[in-house]
Amino acid sequence: MNEKEVDWRDLQLFLAVAREGGLSPASRRVGRSPATLSRRMLELEAALGCELFIRRDRGYELTRDGQSLLSSLADVENRVQSVNALSGVTERPLVKVSAGSWTTLALMPHLGFLQGDPADILIRFIAAEQSLDVSHREVTIGFRNKRPTQDSLVCRKLAPVEFAPYGLAYAPDNWIKVIVDTPSARWVEQHAGSDAVCEVNAPRNSLDLALTGVGVALLPTFIGDAQPTLIRRGKVVAELSHDRWLVVHQQSRQLPPVRRAIDRLCDVLA
Repeated sequence: MNEKEVDWRDLQLFLAVAREGGLSPASRRVGRSPATLSRRMLELEAALGCELFIRRDRGYELTRDGQSLLSSLADVENRVQSVNALSGVTERPLVKVSAGSWTTLALMPHLGFLQGDPADILIRFIAAEQSLDVSHREVTIGFRNKRPTQDSLVCRKLAPVEFAPYGLAYAPDNWIKVIVDTPSARWVEQHAGSDAVCEVNAPRNSLDLALTGVGVALLPTFIGDAQPTLIRRGKVVAELSHDRWLVVHQQSRQLPPVRRAIDRLCDVLA
């Protein structure tokens, strides 16, 4: 039996490293240097008697023991939030919402409604084209293009997503390419050929450029139709249409702040 005592502060730092996937991003989150985090993670592993991370050049990957610890600590966080809610703690609970660039862009104008009036939750938007881990509470609520299969997750189906080309009425037919690994970006890559007017690495920038009139961007219809100066420059691309799911851990769903956030998000995106 390992007799070393585990420092609760090291467990908190572990959560940051595990959720951020590496020392540098975790250091920005917690205000500690990467060297300090590295040392504290080694001390935590020594105290627990197991390896928590696979250390790679591009980040830290959780071992099976690390995943188990992350899941256990997430359960503790949920219980603390429940106690705070019962005890009347006035600090607004944080609800982390992960979505792609377009869904995040559609949600931001509704921030006041999402956080409540008066504000009773604090929304943190995490825009990412890759799916973040809801099952290990890397985020509280996530949006997915397909229904999850994990038993620990529950989901709600939202309005489907469609894509179409958009541009100003006088804009040339040249495509604006987005250099990311998404189905819509790959579709443009296949159809634009050498006629692309330019390339961007952030989906939002394709909308910005379309609004200047330099070319045509492939946008979700819920984004393109909301722009008063843009028109559809072609038909909906049927092969890119997909469902959209709101996903949450079944234990997190029981927390009142999370239930409120889910209901409000669904009101906006239904």
